[in-house]
Amino acid sequence: MTALRGKEIDSFLARPDPARPIILLYGPDTGLVRERADALLASAVDDPNDPFSMVKMDGDELAADPSRLVDEAMTVPLFGGRRAIRIRAGSRNFASGIDTLADMPPKDCRIVIEAGELRPDAPLRKACERSRTAVAIACYPDTERDLARLIDEELRPLGATISADARAALLGLLGGDRQASRNEIRKLALYTRGAKEVTLADVAAVVTDASALALDPIIDGAFAGKVAVMETAYAKAIAAGTYPGQIIASAQRHAAQLHKARLALEDRRSESDALDSGFPRLHFSRRTPVEAALRNLSSARLLRIIALLAEAALDMRRQADLAATIGQRALMAIAVNARQRH
Repeated sequence: MTALRGKEIDSFLARPDPARPIILLYGPDTGLVRERADALLASAVDDPNDPFSMVKMDGDELAADPSRLVDEAMTVPLFGGRRAIRIRAGSRNFASGIDTLADMPPKDCRIVIEAGELRPDAPLRKACERSRTAVAIACYPDTERDLARLIDEELRPLGATISADARAALLGLLGGDRQASRNEIRKLALYTRGAKEVTLADVAAVVTDASALALDPIIDGAFAGKVAVMETAYAKAIAAGTYPGQIIASAQRHAAQLHKARLALEDRRSESDALDSGFPRLHFSRRTPVEAALRNLSSARLLRIIALLAEAALDMRRQADLAATIGQRALMAIAVNARQRH
């Protein structure tokens, strides 16, 4: 079974094994999936923008005729050189194409497949893990060590140091999505260009919570009763490859925080104190929708929402192929409920 972990992943990405040209990147961190795919494809061909060298395929379309993957992988370039195939996996199965290529591996052609979260029994993951010509690489949210390395990687070229308190604060605001985290660090680097040290004030001035950056509009829209906002943001997240379970997990955390704040409010604490008790690190940009949800949703209604989300999370595990639909229905129910005054 070829499922890389830990240092094996770093070693493989630094020097991909030509004997294993099929690479599956999957997991909830869509930014990390995309970043690793970009790097693998850039090193696979001389010009990633050359349509003769780089072929892009949609997984759901490929599922209708998996043999197309074999045909593309075995195609010899008219003018020679290396080729690469980039596949964005969807909900449909094209694993039979991978199985065929296990017996007839392509030469001078790297195949990179990008997918969301995949269960161990998912056909695509199983096909890549059992194939001698493929590898499967899980892309989970960065650990604190990964984030510290990312900060140093982005700030080192500037020749600037970062104070201990600024580093600690920055670490707390990153994670969840590699691309969002990297963008926040680059924004900080641009803001502090020319300075000898990045300070806590610099972090507070420009960095938002990158771990929840892509999910905030979905969650805030649902709990504020903004159906259209929620639906649009949810559709964008799913199209970008975000695993629906990650969205529901974020909604569960948000509901629990709201419930804690609402109990404090019902205990006759001020709205400001109640909000701080549930959301001690709430970014100012989210304060308005969270305050609206706090005023409109009673503790009893929030308990029902928490139960609804728990049921949705369970249904997603039981029916993985319907996860996106289950998540959308749960969030829609929350949004409709939030529009009703208590």
